[in-house]
Amino acid sequence: MTARGTRQGLDAEDLDVEEALALVKDGNGTARPADGRSPAQREGGGHSTSTSSSPSSSSSSARTPETGHRADAVGHRHQETSWPEARKIAAHAARSGAARLAPVSVPLGDALGLVLAAPLTALTDLPSFDTSAMDGWAVAGPGPWHVREEGVLAGSATPVPLADGEAVRIATGARIPPDTTAVLRSEHGRTDDNGRLHPTREMQHGQDIRPRGQECRSGDQLLRAGAVVTPAVLGLAAAAGYDTLAAVPRPRVEVLVLGDELLTEGRPHDGLIRDALGPMLPPWLRAMGAEVIAVRRLGDDAKALHKAITASGADLIVTTGGTASGPVDHVHPTLRRLDAELLVDGVKVRPGHPMLLARLKEDQHLVGLPGNPLAAVSGLLTLAEPLLRTLAARPAPEPYALPLRQSAHGHPYDTRLIPVVLRGDHAVPLHYNGPAMLRGIAAADALAVVPPGGARAGQEAELLDLPWATAGIDACFT
Repeated sequence: MTARGTRQGLDAEDLDVEEALALVKDGNGTARPADGRSPAQREGGGHSTSTSSSPSSSSSSARTPETGHRADAVGHRHQETSWPEARKIAAHAARSGAARLAPVSVPLGDALGLVLAAPLTALTDLPSFDTSAMDGWAVAGPGPWHVREEGVLAGSATPVPLADGEAVRIATGARIPPDTTAVLRSEHGRTDDNGRLHPTREMQHGQDIRPRGQECRSGDQLLRAGAVVTPAVLGLAAAAGYDTLAAVPRPRVEVLVLGDELLTEGRPHDGLIRDALGPMLPPWLRAMGAEVIAVRRLGDDAKALHKAITASGADLIVTTGGTASGPVDHVHPTLRRLDAELLVDGVKVRPGHPMLLARLKEDQHLVGLPGNPLAAVSGLLTLAEPLLRTLAARPAPEPYALPLRQSAHGHPYDTRLIPVVLRGDHAVPLHYNGPAMLRGIAAADALAVVPPGGARAGQEAELLDLPWATAGIDACFT
């Protein structure tokens, strides 16, 4: 796991139990970490939350939505964005004409999970001819009936018309012979010693016949543009005569993993740690509807980061770590060098407050995730998910809430996201929810949104579903 982007800045609310025990009180009774720095100094990976800036910073500032300026060269931030507002900004960031992805024609086999770019209109009547709804006999007139020797199977040519008093064996889905009165189900008929067919219960005219156009007529709108292509939609499209669908393509995402301390295999050793985000982020992004075109490990190299960003053709670039103001945290300096527009520079959420969202070009954005794993998940759901949803033209999920079975500790001023499992009509907070931990989220069904100050037992909390918790692993990775 990597602690890049937040390893220099944790306040008391972000600390693990062992770290919290290391806190000491200063003379005024204010909680202060053992290193002597105040929570404000440590918050956001060394970024101050003060709104003031030094005189020398004005020449290197850049724009934010609130102030028209970007984080200055020494790393001071203007007011961090609230969690709900950050999600709104991310959702609206790609709504310009240039940022919208042009529709493409996609074979049915590749369309699962995409969004329809045009209404799905029936190309034929459904069914396209009168068909049998059951296995049995097609009969004409009142019984009993003389049964023809030949039967009618699905896919056969137009059958010979029936005369009154005639019946013919018929399979489900087979074309109904002309002049058929009804279909008698196999279990509702019997033959006598003379081979004549008798009904064993009363029949209705037209019984068990699916008439042509019962489901739709050619030209009927079956689904609106914007519908997500599910397995059922694929079946409907095929039945309605489609081989391809006009759909919004998956947004292309490139992941840049930063940090010299990261191992790609084996156990941690000699100050080196395993990279948890490289294996975790690509499938998570795919679960959110993205196409991950590359995962690059760049280490702590400002030139490599600049080159990778400028050479990328992705719709969204996701970086891990390096969002703080330490000597090897190169994301902010690189964004200033590229004259990127910083839309979100820090969010009032724990974990993950040093996250950022920048517009590199009108049709290209960058989400900077903190390096701590759970903090990165927070950034993924706060900034990347709304942006990708807009790019893919996917509808926003309906918000929902459940009462908490236990109280949830909160941050004094910021929103807090904590892993929970769903048990009946309650959400149960999980332990191991520190910013560097994945043990809680690995067992979770959702993340609970805990307001500043915390939530008591029984209080309802908004929930953010994890895509695989309800759909299953195979269903969500499309």
